[in-house]
Amino acid sequence: METEYESDHTKFMRELFKKNPQLPEKQLAARGMWWDKKLDREENKRFKESNVPQKPYVYFGE
Repeated sequence: METEYESDHTKFMRELFKKNPQLPEKQLAARGMWWDKKLDREENKRFKESNVPQKPYVYFGE
């Protein structure tokens, strides 16, 4: 009669996915929009080269 513990969060997520079966597809689409991007090495190089060194104590006037 032993049952495995299931947290409230896990129960919530199971119910959420059961009620919204299209949710995993939306998650993948959102991930693709925000995270799965190809890096442009030239653009990244230009970005790093254009960095201006910050002076110490920038919040205090000299």
